[in-house]
Amino acid sequence: MNRELRIITRLLLLVLLFSACTAEVHVKKGDQFFAIGEYFDAAPEYKKAYSRTPTTDKQKRGQRAWKMSECYRRINYTTKAIGGYQNAVRYGYPDSMAYFYLGQLQQKNGDYKSAIKSYTAFLEIVPDDTLAMNGLKGCELAPKWKEEFSLYSIKKEPILTSRRSDFCPALLGDDSDMLYFTSTRNDATGNEISGITGTKSADIFFSRKDDSGKWEQPEPAEGELNSEYEEPDGKTMYLSRCTYDADFPRYAEIYTSSRSDASWSKPQLLQISKDTLSSYAHPAVSPDGMWLYFTSDMPGGQGGFDIWRIALTEHGLGGVENVGYPINTPGDEMFPVFRPNGDFYFSSNGHIGMGGLDIFKGKCDSLGVWTLENLKYPMNSSGDDFGMTFEGLHNRGFFSTNRGDARGWDQIMYFEHPEVIQTVKGWVYEKDGYELPEGLVYMVGDDGTYLKISVRGDGSFEQEVKPKVNYVFLGTCQGYLNHKEELSVDTSSVSQEFTLQFPLASINNPVLIRNIFYEFDSAELLESSCLALDSLVDLLNENPNVTIELAAHCDYRGKDEYNERLSQRRAESVVNYLMVHGIDSVRLTPVGYGEKRPKVVTRKIAATYDFLNEGDTLTEAFILQFEDEEKQEICNSLNRRTEFKVLRTTYRLFDV
Repeated sequence: MNRELRIITRLLLLVLLFSACTAEVHVKKGDQFFAIGEYFDAAPEYKKAYSRTPTTDKQKRGQRAWKMSECYRRINYTTKAIGGYQNAVRYGYPDSMAYFYLGQLQQKNGDYKSAIKSYTAFLEIVPDDTLAMNGLKGCELAPKWKEEFSLYSIKKEPILTSRRSDFCPALLGDDSDMLYFTSTRNDATGNEISGITGTKSADIFFSRKDDSGKWEQPEPAEGELNSEYEEPDGKTMYLSRCTYDADFPRYAEIYTSSRSDASWSKPQLLQISKDTLSSYAHPAVSPDGMWLYFTSDMPGGQGGFDIWRIALTEHGLGGVENVGYPINTPGDEMFPVFRPNGDFYFSSNGHIGMGGLDIFKGKCDSLGVWTLENLKYPMNSSGDDFGMTFEGLHNRGFFSTNRGDARGWDQIMYFEHPEVIQTVKGWVYEKDGYELPEGLVYMVGDDGTYLKISVRGDGSFEQEVKPKVNYVFLGTCQGYLNHKEELSVDTSSVSQEFTLQFPLASINNPVLIRNIFYEFDSAELLESSCLALDSLVDLLNENPNVTIELAAHCDYRGKDEYNERLSQRRAESVVNYLMVHGIDSVRLTPVGYGEKRPKVVTRKIAATYDFLNEGDTLTEAFILQFEDEEKQEICNSLNRRTEFKVLRTTYRLFDV
């Protein structure tokens, strides 16, 4: 019997020794994965080591439970992380942060009562810790916020949702009709599974609105934007990218990509600092285009990830600065974004919130003082809420959240906040021609507003205006005369959109004056011409340094000498009208060309009449080739025209 007992004892010792050795092997593997940031691969190694460690060895059980939970926390496996930290505490792991992280994760899981206990236990060890006190306050307020009424409404957009993570949406396009976002869905590039997340590396996808306003099935972004690397986050796109190195941790960097025609170029590194051990992510350009805001854990911050900014200048990047208090905290501040009206949004787990990352809105007054607001429920939840994008000037768009997902995978949700907003929408285009995407509009208000607005690809712009303010808008473009519009905004209880047109007259080409009418076979102007002529008076007053040739043209019918005399008298009639209305005669040169200068068909005319082509000259021979009399008459009516041409742009420019 004693011999059998000794054999059993030896076998048990061998089993325990083998288990201990095996546990150490798994710990070593886990440590190797952890060192390079591959937390998904490290977690099962620590779990195996923990399960093979005897319950009597409390010290090692506590250590391995801690390491396991540290991995689960980083990959958003909240429930598993909570279990790990609870075991670490149970086995007496000495790091007080176990209570803090346990409180954070219980709060993130919506278990506010348990989170309060964990935060309280931590504060007994580390009194007055800012993050713990904010967490405790958030646990007390969150249930109340969920019961309060909110103007925000949210909903899922099913076609944008996959069985993996979808996050960081960005609305682009002149009408916010293209949505770019990041996803680890099966269509992402590459086949390898990330050791960090346990999913494929993320790519950028996009969806487009169809004619009925519905989002189409997402597709990988066109061009060279995607690769086998993480890409979590106009004409220039700023994006985050994490390159992979098997021997070193992965650090996020910011890249830029330019749009050419329908595709994006290969991203180029934007080197913010020579510090290669810090991450740079979540780029956002300020509405004035002067600053690039981003997230980083570089030295000099207030703790965790902070929001920083760097100047964008004509000569490249300027200096880097931390946006500081009250935005940044000892926790993490991430995902900065601007609404076009200047409101600043970001996500934080350091301020008082509902759990995880909450979305905050910041407003800065004229003295540089910030006011912060938690968006509360339903925009925020006990999970992570982040990555907003806005539809034009409106308080609606999309955001990311992992609420209710045990795997920590994100989804994209639509949000809307009704509000009374008054806007102006305008178009800058060539007079009697097409849009001018190179145009600029200057907006000046009697409240001190002074903005320089770049137009979109279709020549349009949209800008919020304020009640009880009088505005002047000046449309400009190189090679064209300026055009001014005025707008007075009244108070209103409903949203309004004002519309302005900026037809710019070319400096280099003749400009047609539409709706100039004369008595038959006469130079006498009809009263119906006054509106067009008054607009020409305004144009000359808005451009006081311009002199013009005022030209009248006839069709080929009639004798040449008679047509020239008639067209000359008609040009003089227009000039006389302009002089009577205050335009100096020195600025006006009337010329009657008769039929000498037939109309050359423009692209706009060719688009209107399918029997004409751009560049056709409407000579008598060209017109008579058409047997259809209606087509002949259209050509003759195009030849009968009144135009002006800019002669000088420096009239009295240098007078003292």
